[in-house]
Amino acid sequence: MRVLDVALKDLMQTSRDWKSFLFLLLMPMVFTFFFGLIFGTVGDTEDPRLPVGIVLQEGSGSLAETLRELLAASEAIRPVLLEGDDAANAAKSVGEGDYAAALVLPAGFSEQVLALASQQAVEMEGVKPTLIVDQATQAGQTAAGAVEAALYRLLASAQVARISAGLYDGLTGFEAGQEEEYVDEALALAVDAWLNPPVTVSVQHSGDSQEEAEGDWNPYGHASAGMLVQFVVMGLSMPATVLVLERQCGALQRMLTTPISRTAVIAGHILGMFVVVFLQIAILILFGQLVLDLDYAAQPVATVLLAVVLALWGASLGLLISVIAREPEQAVTLAMIAMFVFSALGGAWFPLDIAGETFAAIGHLMPTAWAIDGLENIVVRGLGLDSVLLPAGIVLIYAVAFFVLAVWRFKYE
Repeated sequence: MRVLDVALKDLMQTSRDWKSFLFLLLMPMVFTFFFGLIFGTVGDTEDPRLPVGIVLQEGSGSLAETLRELLAASEAIRPVLLEGDDAANAAKSVGEGDYAAALVLPAGFSEQVLALASQQAVEMEGVKPTLIVDQATQAGQTAAGAVEAALYRLLASAQVARISAGLYDGLTGFEAGQEEEYVDEALALAVDAWLNPPVTVSVQHSGDSQEEAEGDWNPYGHASAGMLVQFVVMGLSMPATVLVLERQCGALQRMLTTPISRTAVIAGHILGMFVVVFLQIAILILFGQLVLDLDYAAQPVATVLLAVVLALWGASLGLLISVIAREPEQAVTLAMIAMFVFSALGGAWFPLDIAGETFAAIGHLMPTAWAIDGLENIVVRGLGLDSVLLPAGIVLIYAVAFFVLAVWRFKYE
């Protein structure tokens, strides 16, 4: 009961500063909206492929349009039909950076492709489209490779059509004018096989929800997890200040003259911090569930487990800050420093997987990175309880380490 008395006393002192407590609830909501808008802009539905200008000169033929379809199927580039047939304007557009490359398909292009397909091997030297590209840039190299791949596919399709027509002619024979129709149909089937391959490889994530895999992406997923973890640290400034004030005014020393034990004093203070942090986490989870359409409730046990270990880690860190700080202002400053360090390195402001392997490895030295991973496993990746056991375990290890260090350094005066 004495532990509860100390915890209730801390909670009463903390609740008196209701303006700061309200600030620490509103700020993470505002920041979650802000970062969600940023991630939403980065992850919007605009085509991210490199633009490649296409110039169709008069008389380029039907295969020029077929090549456009093959280019449009590329994962690296998207063809943009340019007005007119002037190659100089296309070169100017590439030079100004409007396009990664420009492809000029000359008159007689279709006839060149079909004539080349009659040979025994697919050779590109016989086709004379003009590719305008700056090979010194990564975008130019990528665009050139994608265009070359599409050309090879077109030539291979034409050759397959020619070979098929030769076999049919040898077995049955064509009537007058039937051969070209057969070639056109066979070529269309070959191109369709490139565009819609009969065998594909799909990746399916384990778990009950497949929202991310199906493209039902919520930009607030990372923002909610990141800001929740960030403001867990920031929220420690108030309860940590309470303990600093008690030491400063001699209240801790006077507790030693009462029947309450030193263990109960420490336990009561850390329980008070735990309740404050857990309440903040619970409110932000409800905010994500009800306002941001994030399904924390899909895995309630996993969500509660992460909330508990995260609150334990926050309370242990708060106790450590209160032990180190000598003035209330120092407690606030140390909480701010901890917030920026753990947030910046732990990936609260941006996903670590876009920062490179080295930074991601450094970031995962922080418990915040693991906490964010666990929360994202629930609301972004749609995974189950198993996916949060490792993150929760690592955060709990940090919580125990901070608690042991804080108790070791704890002083009553």
